Amino acid sequence: MFKNIPTHVIAGPLGAGKTSLIGQLMAQRPAGERWAVLINEFGQIGLDAALLSTGDDGIALGEVAGGCLCCVNGAPFQVGLGRLLRKARPDRVFIEPSGLGHPAQLLKQLRDAPWRGVLAVQPLIMVLDAQALACGQLLPDPQHDALPDVGLLVINKSDEVPVEKRLWIKSQLPDIEQVFTNNGFLSVSYLGRPTEMGPDGPVGNIAAPAESPATLWIDPFRPIIAVHNQAQAWSMGWRWHPQRIFDERKVLEWLSTMVWRRAKGVVRTGDNWHSFNAVDNVIPALQRSEWRRDSRLELIFEGPQDEAALGDSLRECLIG
Repeated sequence: MFKNIPTHVIAGPLGAGKTSLIGQLMAQRPAGERWAVLINEFGQIGLDAALLSTGDDGIALGEVAGGCLCCVNGAPFQVGLGRLLRKARPDRVFIEPSGLGHPAQLLKQLRDAPWRGVLAVQPLIMVLDAQALACGQLLPDPQHDALPDVGLLVINKSDEVPVEKRLWIKSQLPDIEQVFTNNGFLSVSYLGRPTEMGPDGPVGNIAAPAESPATLWIDPFRPIIAVHNQAQAWSMGWRWHPQRIFDERKVLEWLSTMVWRRAKGVVRTGDNWHSFNAVDNVIPALQRSEWRRDSRLELIFEGPQDEAALGDSLRECLIG
């Protein structure tokens, strides 16, 4: 059986930089150490796994889509985590809950059966947006409620925050270890050394996982679409066949025509692939991506949108 696998929950508000931080840690993974990353997103398309994809066979990625890990039915979470453990047989586990989730409730689940003794849950790592804090924005309730479980506050996006404002931010937060950083960088030394893992084995009697949105295209000219609606937000996502090509300028113009809370994507642009990850209508710069399976885009809004109009306007960004 698996035993006492060091497990890190990386929490924080929407857009603070959780995925960037995990990506930076992945780049520092010690040789010979196996890592597993379980990602939870509000929407159904599965963008963070695409954004984190590196082709590194020492890192296994799993997903639980549609809501937050603590709110969705317990079975998808247990199935997703159990399947990931069996697949990766990891020396270390990372779990990234949705920015709309409740990390304190998730930690409680991880410390109870069936994971007690299987996972050695470490103090919570919480990623915060320095620029938002400097403007006086308060922590959302789910993150505020989780502060007693936090062992490290990573104050991200701090490059343009002056020293005096950083001191003010520190004074507004609890007396918890804090690191000011940019682009989600955190030294892997903050994680500590992994404990020994017991013999490999299954985790409980876990049924086969439910299917995520389909990955086979009946028509390569039509996307796979997923819409997700909960009280706190509404999302729409698309997966396009890898042969479809987007005009990067048109994609950025398309994003500028709407008022969204979060926009993420990985799209094919000619022979290259580019990703973007933005919050609160701040139009992002496109970054080179190693993802090649399909183009994925997802938008999160405050409330429901016109699905047909969104899809038609996105289709106009295609050039092939």
